[in-house]
Amino acid sequence: MRGAERERPTARSRVGAPKKLDAAAYVHPTAEVSPDATIGPGTRVWHQAQVREGAVVGRECVLGKGCYVDRGVRIGDFCKLQNGVSVFRGFELEDGVFLGPGVMLLNDRHPRAINPDGTPKGDADWEVGEGIVRHGASIGGGAVVLPGVSVGRMALVGAGAVVTRDVPERAVVAGNPARIVGYACDCGHTLEKRGTAFACPHCGREYQLET
Repeated sequence: MRGAERERPTARSRVGAPKKLDAAAYVHPTAEVSPDATIGPGTRVWHQAQVREGAVVGRECVLGKGCYVDRGVRIGDFCKLQNGVSVFRGFELEDGVFLGPGVMLLNDRHPRAINPDGTPKGDADWEVGEGIVRHGASIGGGAVVLPGVSVGRMALVGAGAVVTRDVPERAVVAGNPARIVGYACDCGHTLEKRGTAFACPHCGREYQLET
């Protein structure tokens, strides 16, 4: 994304500027942004990304190449979605969330293309599973978060993990299914247990955590 971020922000979406596109935002000409979406100031929507109707993207966000933001999704300020991320309807991102390349936030607990009688499923035939990624959390490339899951504040999900249940605040989880393997500092490094507290060997911050 560093090279892309240096491009001169002059273009607008080929499907027309959203009604609530801030003048300081940038949408690449190959991106598709619904006229009913809201894009905040300083946000950059890059090549071939799609932002659906009713989606709200905050200020100073980055949506990388090929990102998909489903209808009604809410994304906070200062979020970074790397290439190929999919955020489906029902998920919300608080401020400062990082999603690595290819991350998928899913919303269908019982996926089927057809009903039991063989007819195609429509919007009325399934229930959207809601989920949330809280302030400052990071999800590594290729990870999958299942419907209804909450990823806690400043938590860290390892690359390729499959998250099937809620992730506590600051927890570091990895594997399939994802399990807690440690706890994370604000700087992203893993904390060490020191007496009754947890401390970061990188920056020295200390935390009192309920584990």
